[in-house]
Amino acid sequence: MANLRTWTMMLGALTLVAGCASNPHKAKKIETEMEKKSDVGGNEAVGVKDGNLVVQRKTMMNEELRRLQNEVYELEDRVYGNRKYGSEGLYGALKQCKLKLTSKEYGGDGKLQWTEPIDRVTDKEEEFDIGIDEKDKIVAVAEEFLKDRLKRFKDYKRVLNKREDEYNEKLEVCDAALASRKFDVDQKKKAEADKTESN
Repeated sequence: MANLRTWTMMLGALTLVAGCASNPHKAKKIETEMEKKSDVGGNEAVGVKDGNLVVQRKTMMNEELRRLQNEVYELEDRVYGNRKYGSEGLYGALKQCKLKLTSKEYGGDGKLQWTEPIDRVTDKEEEFDIGIDEKDKIVAVAEEFLKDRLKRFKDYKRVLNKREDEYNEKLEVCDAALASRKFDVDQKKKAEADKTESN
């Protein structure tokens, strides 16, 4: 019976250790020291580590996260515009092009075409815990694992890059159709003017 209890306790301890080791959010020690280190530029260096020649890129995670988030927000503004600064983005440019294309001035029927709704990927509501902090202040706190935040913003970037390509293509198609219609309207006006002159 004592052996069974000892065995159970050892198994429980092993499970606990294995569970802790597999947690991807635990901070782990990373050895960044190199021998014969020489800077390449930016945050990259060449050196010798464990007898191997390596190129090492070392980034402070607060800077990396800030860079990624800014990149995503700028990309989203390029795609959908920015209400605060009055920019239209590719979405707004496409909407204006479709509006011109349907206008009677360019031979359209004057009826608006349906445009897909804006879907800003970063406009997600954060969940807050509301309570009292260590200094007796009433606060709202949102926490997220760093790896999850990085993955989320990399996913946003992937989606927005795809949408940017799609809107660029749609805008090129619309601009070409508008230019063609404008050419036809100009030719018609010219023909009518020539006809009027000859009479």
